Amino acid sequence: MKKKGNFTVKARECRNNPERMIRRFIKKTKKERIIEIVRERSRYKKPSVAKKEKRLRAARTRAREEQKRLRRKQRRDRKN
Repeated sequence: MKKKGNFTVKARECRNNPERMIRRFIKKTKKERIIEIVRERSRYKKPSVAKKEKRLRAARTRAREEQKRLRRKQRRDRKN
């Protein structure tokens, strides 16, 4: 799965506030994991270590998504 690498932050969407533009740009780079990928590739990592880290990262993501799903369900149940 290839991620989109090109993204822009327009002044209009940040109400011409440069600080807000920088914050939005940083959020977008974090979401795309650009900085993280560059840091990972700066040094060699054994394939077994890379697989283990990938597996752990996937497990964390699954757990986080499950928590979100449960919270949404609880909110829906409270409303009814």
